[in-house]
Amino acid sequence: MTAHLINRVTILGTGLIGGSFALALRKHITDIRISGWDRTAVVSEAHARGAINKPFYGELAPALKDADLIYIALPIGVTLDLLPEIVRFAPSHALVTDACSTKLRIAQTATELFARPDGPLFLGGHPMAGRELSGVANADADLFCNSTYALIGESTAPRDQRVAAFVKILEKIGARPLWLGAQQHDYAVGLASHLPQLAAIALAGFLYDRLDENGLPITLAGPGLRDSLRLAGSPYTMWRDIVLTNREILSAALDLLARRFDDLRERLASRELEADFDAANELYRLLRGL
Repeated sequence: MTAHLINRVTILGTGLIGGSFALALRKHITDIRISGWDRTAVVSEAHARGAINKPFYGELAPALKDADLIYIALPIGVTLDLLPEIVRFAPSHALVTDACSTKLRIAQTATELFARPDGPLFLGGHPMAGRELSGVANADADLFCNSTYALIGESTAPRDQRVAAFVKILEKIGARPLWLGAQQHDYAVGLASHLPQLAAIALAGFLYDRLDENGLPITLAGPGLRDSLRLAGSPYTMWRDIVLTNREILSAALDLLARRFDDLRERLASRELEADFDAANELYRLLRGL
């Protein structure tokens, strides 16, 4: 089985993730045909960059015709709204996969819609790669390289040839596929991805409210603050649906983080604070080794 079971790809959403996936395919699988569907201006820019062979906008059905792989790189709410139309018009042989940042709602909806054994197959996915800046202008063929790519399922040895072919594609573009359940995924990304985003927003808002006429305190900020607040550059439109579909996990995580801040406050004058630095240093070393 080779990745070339998938010869025609349609990417729904040609922004940062969809555009990067297209560019990665262009770089590593040169004979594949790639179509894109999005708003006129967005898909036209992707076409101008050479990411896709053929742009589509407006009606969805023509973009899905003859596709072997339908790659959804749209916001969660839009994806949920479009899934009934996708299952209606996708070829029966097609694999449909998404790149949404939460998986439980997507998985539940897809299980109901993609129930026909002789119809298109759905595979939930989430590339753990991205940038704080959106849009195809920031797309990169190497965005997925050396990044974990979550796949929602219970088997590390896919029986369906379409899934096996997609896994081979992910490996060709440099991603590291990781199989796990939808709830397991949402809990893990809630702590490791979504909570840091909200923490950056909170710290940035805290500092912004305290700016004086001389720009203090941030006029004295060094590169450490910029590194800490890189995620604060992400727009709300990128995160609205993520927060709404993972709010229970995020609410619990924020409560636990608030307790950790209380612990730090109590240890400010104590040598016990050293243990918190030691744990943080160890986690940083682990992250650098990934």
